[in-house]
Amino acid sequence: MEKEKEQLLVGEEVATRPQPRAVRRRAAIWALGATALLMLFLHGTIKRAALGCFQHRKINGGILSSQGLMEAESAEVCTTPACVHAASELLYNLSPEYKDLDACTNFEELVCGGWKERHDLRPDQGDAFTGTIMSENSQLLLRHILEASYPKDSSHSEFSPVRLLATEASADEDNFKKLQDGYNACLDEATIKEAGTKPLEEILSKIRELYKVDEPCPSGEDIAKTVLYLSELGVTALVTAGTGADDKDPDKVVVSVSAPWRIGLPSKERYEDDDLLNGYEGTIGRIFQHMHLTNQPIPRKVIQLEQKLAAACPDQEDMFDVTNQLPKDTSADNVINMTPDYLKKLAGILEETDRDVLLGYFYWKTIQAYGPYIEADVLKPLKEWNNFLAGKDKDAEEDRWRTCVDHVDGGLGWILSRFFIEKAFSEKAKNFGDQIVSDIKTEFIEKLKKTEWMEKEVQDLGIDKVHNIVQKIGYPTKSPDIMNPTKLAKYYSDVSVSPKTFFANAVTMARSEITKSWAAYGKPVDRNEWGMTVPTVNAYYNPPGNEIVFPAGIMQFPVFDVNVPEYLSYGAFGSVSGHELSHAFDSTGRHYDQTGNYTDWWTEHTVREFEKRADCFVEQYHNYTIDGPDGKPLHVNGKLTLGENIADAGGVSAAFSAWKKRAAEKKNQNLPGLEHFTQEQLFFVNYANWWCGASRKETAVNRIYTDPHAPKWARVLGTMANSREFKEAFSCKVKEPVCELW
Repeated sequence: MEKEKEQLLVGEEVATRPQPRAVRRRAAIWALGATALLMLFLHGTIKRAALGCFQHRKINGGILSSQGLMEAESAEVCTTPACVHAASELLYNLSPEYKDLDACTNFEELVCGGWKERHDLRPDQGDAFTGTIMSENSQLLLRHILEASYPKDSSHSEFSPVRLLATEASADEDNFKKLQDGYNACLDEATIKEAGTKPLEEILSKIRELYKVDEPCPSGEDIAKTVLYLSELGVTALVTAGTGADDKDPDKVVVSVSAPWRIGLPSKERYEDDDLLNGYEGTIGRIFQHMHLTNQPIPRKVIQLEQKLAAACPDQEDMFDVTNQLPKDTSADNVINMTPDYLKKLAGILEETDRDVLLGYFYWKTIQAYGPYIEADVLKPLKEWNNFLAGKDKDAEEDRWRTCVDHVDGGLGWILSRFFIEKAFSEKAKNFGDQIVSDIKTEFIEKLKKTEWMEKEVQDLGIDKVHNIVQKIGYPTKSPDIMNPTKLAKYYSDVSVSPKTFFANAVTMARSEITKSWAAYGKPVDRNEWGMTVPTVNAYYNPPGNEIVFPAGIMQFPVFDVNVPEYLSYGAFGSVSGHELSHAFDSTGRHYDQTGNYTDWWTEHTVREFEKRADCFVEQYHNYTIDGPDGKPLHVNGKLTLGENIADAGGVSAAFSAWKKRAAEKKNQNLPGLEHFTQEQLFFVNYANWWCGASRKETAVNRIYTDPHAPKWARVLGTMANSREFKEAFSCKVKEPVCELW
């Protein structure tokens, strides 16, 4: 339950990977390096001459004053390898016509035109963006770690194995072997193919034992046993259940029950597409027939059952609306019913469903969950169907090593995190990240003080809330302490891994996670836990914990770099930080006080003023559209994406203010080859660079229905339209934001 309410920076697409382009980038860096040295030599002559010739210079639709030009020219040019690399990255992604485009109306194309020209989606990708490339760069590093021997002689960083005591070094090596065994088992496709569907059939056989079609059970006890068995394997059927902090008592762990977040198709709206349903039926039918599971009419009836379940589920925007999730009269004995209407309807649906249909449904949920761990021709229709839903090539397959890195990250993620940190993070980076986040908190407090529509008592409580926000940077040092090999070994002591049993490894990993979750029930909330492993390129705000969390995975180039001018890191990572902090005051986060308790701490007047401004964001983003499945415009759901859009606007504003204060204390250097832009403008260029991306139509449609984040391009255009600082930096004619909260 707690993770479901976490306010993420991006959706699940951050796990996708990028295309290598080292050769082209290396050539660009070399060429730019020579240019940078020449510019440095000529800096004191040509630039001063240009200054004498022009009093004003046109900058992307606006005018840069002579004073602004003088300030830009007076800064030194950074020609270190890190700066040359950063400059080449931005230039590489800019539109070739960036000098002629109007930033005030077409900023996404200006910043990302080159990115789109040079990044085709691979056959196995539904979409990709800059975060995807970061994730895949990390994945490549992890591959190198996993395919090498234990780094016992490494002295790369303060986290290196050579710094461990003898007892800890032994545990560290054992942990690495477990990690490597899990990875190698996944790579061993020959053994996986030899096993065929037998591991999956064993689970299906257990389902038949628990839910006997020929022995009706009016009490529904056998349904409960079957659902419980599947949940222990990580398979969601009929309901979702889990543990997490009680919203109204955030130090207490409770059980929550709700409708599934996904029934079978990507969203409930897709069950209205008859052509899609025909293809879905064919997929289930072929698999059931080849696996000799049940008679032929069952697949259509299974889909009809899913249609009923989908119709009973809340709309997606309501699933994300905490005010709808927490009715006052549905808690009993530390169990919270998050979707009472759905559970009432579910009882009626089950009463009118034949037992053989329900058995077929249980089969199908299991196949959907565990089919990807099987290599057999009978399950090829499942791969083809999943590819079709995402708009990918029919037979597209991800590189096996990518799948296997994901596999160990999902099941042994904290061990993998320990070795990732050793190669990709430093104390210097952690300290810089802490500085940025602390600066953002300071600036947000200043914004709250100036927010006239907030009454004073709410302002004071809000300031208190910001002071109390816990910032977690880089990696966890408790629950578990990933730098303590002995504690890591204990954390994964219940995970048995063999280099020859891929499917069994997946099952034991899933069971371990579920066991840990349920073991927390009845205990105080562990506020030291993290909801993301360290290599993850994402971040989140957790309302009951009142915490913002930034794994080291997102603190990488080009979003974050300690060795480049600060306006780049503040523009991208700083805006990420501000985004997560802003979630504490968005349409969801505002309901939680400084201790993480769900309560009404805003006055009626302040709520009315907030909702008036929030409605502006709903309408603004609703006007953005993509091509729908029927060729007609499909509007962004302004209500579903409201919290994220508010967070984007608040994050950029707080980050810009924080950077300006730092820059006033210590002047930033310029980047070579980017003299067309001021430092203020480059702040926004690097912000938008983070969202450069591309998507297949089918994937984009699915995200409109399910993702609380607007499309990447809309996040650039909408956020810039709402940024007074952006409009001033680019001298736009209209300085007033379209929508504004903070």
